[in-house]
Amino acid sequence: MEYIGKIDLNKFKVISKDINTEDVILTDKQIEHIKYRHPNDYEQYFKYIKRIVENPDYIIRDTKPNTGFLLKEFVEQDKRFQLILRLHTNQDKKEYKNSVITFLKIGKKKYEQYIRNKEILWKNTRQ
Repeated sequence: MEYIGKIDLNKFKVISKDINTEDVILTDKQIEHIKYRHPNDYEQYFKYIKRIVENPDYIIRDTKPNTGFLLKEFVEQDKRFQLILRLHTNQDKKEYKNSVITFLKIGKKKYEQYIRNKEILWKNTRQ
């Protein structure tokens, strides 16, 4: 398991007002999922995950409850990422934390398509 960092509860209340912790983790199971489904993304881009979680550009509604779809663009490196984050609420077991479900690098076209076509819950206005 990897400890990723902390979320700003005020930003993420757009997904659920019932968030129990700021801590975000990435489980070994999800690391294997990322390595299998998105080869080399974990090894090459893990260094970006903390910055994505702590300072996303967009939080977009996901189809699953208590889950957010985060987008982040690093202009200086010309890289864009999507990350799915499951938030811990009162309905979850106490020992659970906010958890990264998946993470991958995406192209500029896909990044812009998400912004155009998905429901934006929160946008970083300091971009």
